[in-house]
Amino acid sequence: MQFRRIAALKTAEEFLDVVARLDPTLPFDETVEHGTDSPLAQPITRHGLTVGNRFAILPMEGWDGTEDGKPTDLTRRRWEHFGQSGAKLIWGGEAVAIRPDGRANPNQLLINDDNLRDLARLRERLVSVHEERFGRSEDLLIGLQLTHSGRFSKPNDKRKLEPKILYHHPYLDQKFGLDPSTPVLTDDEISQLVEDFLVASKQAQQAGFGFVDVKCCHGYLGHEFLSAVDRPGRYGGSFENRTRFLREVVDGIRAESPGLQIGVRVSVFDFLPFGIDSERRGHPAPMIGPSYPYAFGGDPSTGLHPDLGEASAFLKLLETLRIPLVCTTAGNPYTNPHVVRPAAFPPSDGYFAPEDPLIGVARQIAATAWLKARHPDLIVVGSAYSYLQEWLPNVAQAVVRTGGADVVGIGRMVLSYPEFPSDILQGRPLARKRICRTFSDCTSGPRNGVISGCYPLDPFYKHRPERAALSRP
Repeated sequence: MQFRRIAALKTAEEFLDVVARLDPTLPFDETVEHGTDSPLAQPITRHGLTVGNRFAILPMEGWDGTEDGKPTDLTRRRWEHFGQSGAKLIWGGEAVAIRPDGRANPNQLLINDDNLRDLARLRERLVSVHEERFGRSEDLLIGLQLTHSGRFSKPNDKRKLEPKILYHHPYLDQKFGLDPSTPVLTDDEISQLVEDFLVASKQAQQAGFGFVDVKCCHGYLGHEFLSAVDRPGRYGGSFENRTRFLREVVDGIRAESPGLQIGVRVSVFDFLPFGIDSERRGHPAPMIGPSYPYAFGGDPSTGLHPDLGEASAFLKLLETLRIPLVCTTAGNPYTNPHVVRPAAFPPSDGYFAPEDPLIGVARQIAATAWLKARHPDLIVVGSAYSYLQEWLPNVAQAVVRTGGADVVGIGRMVLSYPEFPSDILQGRPLARKRICRTFSDCTSGPRNGVISGCYPLDPFYKHRPERAALSRP
């Protein structure tokens, strides 16, 4: 599919002309304000939390820890960049496994007593760098994303799945070669997982983090609970049962780690898995039967459109549980990456997007705005902005100004251009040569068994030997 590259759109008129043909509902401010009156510079003080502006750094899965789950110099460099960014909300830092069998790769960070001091130093270094650059940190909120990778666990071999599944999925079992005899986690094993999350939350609090993110997105364990419609027993079937794991974790945190705030990053909709044809184009898997019930927040009749009724019920549950923070995302990077991270170029094992990536950006922004309108008391962080590139500030400001989200989250953009939020807030010209062009090498790196980083634009990674391991279409 041919579409206009964002980097080629030199004026707002050109960008808006493309948007008008694709999704004219995408918010856009032609003038980006800066200084203390800017919508993006406004602080949030709510639910006992203070966030100094409207930018967040989204969590990314690292592939550069030690084999026992400690940070390395590469990890510390990334967290220093988070501190330099100027964003006042660090959503989770990065995905940190709560126990060894839940690591998504053998070099993912792991929280336990042995690694606790190292994680505390990681947070302390971020704060120190932020104070050096911006003079204060009392309005900086830093969380830690806690995860178990479930179906996509690779704790020992970066190329070998060792899945922990909640149910046998008729599409994903086949796609990823799971034998029908692969055991399903029992209710007792899930109860132990709850305890492991509680221990990890207590450790995160000891390390100084202001909140923990109980991860419920991107196909990992917390997300798979939400689609466990066929699972019998206490953790499957009804909405009440499918959210029981989250409720038990939250209740335990309240009891055992008083004062620790909680956030949830959740895929508010999902689609059918996509396959790759001979020309490397993405296409949805054919429907098996009359509906596809495994896409939480998706239309079961097609598997290809959001249906946000259950997502809204989930956010209502967060309100009931007194959880103040929610970060919206969508889809599953292992099965429909164009839904999760709209991009001009696919990762090395991915497919060319079946739609203009701007459609995917607009879809997530619209879903977030719909949910925010129905749950105004939540502090809502949106995702999927990086593909906007030069026009991210214009859309971000419009979204915040119109109440479509409270905070704009930036992920891979910060790998190539850590100061991006600060430059926007200060009204400095953007450094075009450092703007993420969604080449997807930060994903292709891990897919090829090497560390993640921005190989095309960050000179530090551009000259590393791992770059040779990457292939790009």
